[in-house]
Amino acid sequence: MIVLGTIILYFGVLLLLSRRIERRGELMEVKNGRQGDGNATFFSGNRQSPWPLVAFGMVGACISGLTFIGVPGWVMGTDMTYLQMCMGFVVGYVVVAFVLLPLYYQHRLTSIYTYLNHRFGHISYKTGASFFILSKLLGAGAKFYVVCEILQTCLFDTIAVPYAVIVVLALLLIWLYTRRGGIRTLVWTDVVQTACMLLALLLILVRVATMLDFSFSEAMSAVWNDTHARIFEWDDFSSKQNFWKQFLSGIFVVIVMTGLDQDMMQKNLTCKDLRSAQKDMCSYGVLFVPVNFLFLALGILLLLLYQRMGIALPAKGDELLAQIVLDGTLGHACLVFFTLGIIASAFSSADSALTAMTTSFCIDILHREDDSRTRKQVHLGVLVVFVIVTLVFHWLGSGSVMDLIYTLVSYTYGPLLGLFSFGMFTKRYLREPLVPYVVIASPVICYVIDVTVRAATGYQFGYEMLMLNGLLTFIGLCWIAKGVDTAQKTDIVKK
Repeated sequence: MIVLGTIILYFGVLLLLSRRIERRGELMEVKNGRQGDGNATFFSGNRQSPWPLVAFGMVGACISGLTFIGVPGWVMGTDMTYLQMCMGFVVGYVVVAFVLLPLYYQHRLTSIYTYLNHRFGHISYKTGASFFILSKLLGAGAKFYVVCEILQTCLFDTIAVPYAVIVVLALLLIWLYTRRGGIRTLVWTDVVQTACMLLALLLILVRVATMLDFSFSEAMSAVWNDTHARIFEWDDFSSKQNFWKQFLSGIFVVIVMTGLDQDMMQKNLTCKDLRSAQKDMCSYGVLFVPVNFLFLALGILLLLLYQRMGIALPAKGDELLAQIVLDGTLGHACLVFFTLGIIASAFSSADSALTAMTTSFCIDILHREDDSRTRKQVHLGVLVVFVIVTLVFHWLGSGSVMDLIYTLVSYTYGPLLGLFSFGMFTKRYLREPLVPYVVIASPVICYVIDVTVRAATGYQFGYEMLMLNGLLTFIGLCWIAKGVDTAQKTDIVKK
């Protein structure tokens, strides 16, 4: 009952906060000469978000509930080598801040895929937006599936509530506090959700260290001297954990999952100007390493606790934290904060995904940016599809879901990487009817290469598949390219 009460209180706070923000957004639209239909608030937040607020909230949005559950368990199989990828993330955020953000602010974009329309044309534009919607549906659905599994185990199994009911109720609550305020609401609710997530992480860390009879310095020493504290993998290039694979993949994962992702960029584009957005991006990019270090440190401390208490380790790393919390070993307080943490981090990811997919479908597919009725219908439709995708993941099940997410990213975001790279670094235009064939063929070829190489040599592609996918898309676009882009050609002649 305590956990259920915490959940009800949490959503009550979000609903009250969202309603207050919605009313302020509508008043601002009227003041700026609009009809107060909520579209400017929903899609762009009226471009008035304070950058420190966006930066703090983005920490929770980037981490997600999957990180809260899965990252501590990664130390079981890969030690702390995930930090190699996090180091790449920092470089990736710098690239996004100083290469992609200036491009988006120059064109004052609401949907970042509008750039493809400016650069190439209608078909490339819709193809890029369609790949984003597909990628976001799969990724967000997989993340949300894990969180709902945990909620069912820790709370709803005891009162015989079916999994499907949990998914529907959770997404309906998200729909309630995003349906009017959209991205403006999320900028503020993300702050609450990030604070809850970090508070839960710190309190669980303190509880585990206390049970091990460690002071702060002893806990850090135990983590640093543990056999699982290995961060760098230099020797085995065939391993997924090789430093250069992880580091370079981290750079490109951020470029595509943040810089080419409407979900992540939409919040950054609510800042009033480019400089504010760059400060926001660099701030939360730097925070990513220490926060993930804490998650991995928690994983090592949990392994020590399992050993001291003689508890058998779970079969899957994703269950390392969940198992010991849900069986009551850490006490009722940790169960409450654990539930609060995964709800806050997961919903911070799911609510922005729902809003971003609605934005992209309205603007990029339907071209109805100013139609509030269409926006509301699309928002509800996306909700229904989100429910279906989450239930399909539940039916299929999975192993390590974090690994699944990055694998999906490698195949579905690669074409976006190729399209944007070709647009930014060449001056050629495309035979547009052939673009969809290229961006579909590239992931298929990557899959064939992966299977063939693994069977022939034993080499296993990691997240570097994303770079290969983007490269193949770029090469394919070069093959169907023709001449110099008309607008750019005019600029060249004038110069």
